[in-house]
Amino acid sequence: MSFLLGKNMTGGYGGADILHDCTIGVEKGEVAVVVGPNGAGKSTAMKAVFGMLNIREGNVTMDGEDITALTPQARVQKGMGFVPQTHNVFTSMSVEENLEMGAFIRNDDISGTMAQVFDLFPILKEKRNQPAGELSGGQRQQVAVGRALMTQPKVLMLDEPTAGVSPIVMDELFDRIIEIARTGIAILMVEQNAKQALNIADKGYVLAQGRNLYTDTGEALLADPDVRKAFLGG
Repeated sequence: MSFLLGKNMTGGYGGADILHDCTIGVEKGEVAVVVGPNGAGKSTAMKAVFGMLNIREGNVTMDGEDITALTPQARVQKGMGFVPQTHNVFTSMSVEENLEMGAFIRNDDISGTMAQVFDLFPILKEKRNQPAGELSGGQRQQVAVGRALMTQPKVLMLDEPTAGVSPIVMDELFDRIIEIARTGIAILMVEQNAKQALNIADKGYVLAQGRNLYTDTGEALLADPDVRKAFLGG
C-alpha cells in the first residue's frame, strides 16, 4: 500500500475516458516516475490523483485515507503539493513573493522553510528580489518547486519539471529532486526524459493510452529490453 495511491482509475474530461484502470502511487521518501509516449495519459493520471478531473472508477488514497471526493484545495491542506508544467510562477512578482504565496495555507513562521528552499536552490537566494519573469526556464522551475515546498507537503507532484530546460539544468533539477526525497517527502513526477528520470526513480510506471503497460523499479524498467525498445530508444 503506497503512501499516495491512485488505484484502478478510469475517467477523463467530459464523456471520453482517457485513463483506463490506471494505477500510480508513491511511498514517503521515494521518487516515482510516470513515463510513456505523448498522449499516453501521464499528465491526466497526475491530475486525477490531485483531484483536477473526476474519475468514474477507482479511488485515490493518502496515508490510508480515501481522498477521492476532495477538491485539489482540500488535498493541499492534507499535504499535497502540485507543480504544473506551465504557468507555474507569478511572473510580475519577485522570487521571494512567489515563495511567500506558496505558504498561503500556513499561519506559522515561514522563515525557516524559506531558508531551506534557499539552501536547496542557492540561485533563488541571490535573485530573491528579482521578478520571476526575468529568470531562465530552469530558475523558474526552481521557483515553482520552491513555492510548492513552502506548504511543507508530504507529497510533491511534478508535471514535467525538466520540460524545455538544457541537459545540464535537467541533471541539476534531478539532483535537487533526489535531495527533497531524502527528507522523507514522497515525489511523484511525470517526465518526458524517460531514461534520465528512470535513472533516479525508485519506482516507475510506463503508460500507453491511459493504461499501465509496465510497473517496476526504475532500474528494472531500464534493464527491460521490451521497455528499452519501445520507449527508451533501444
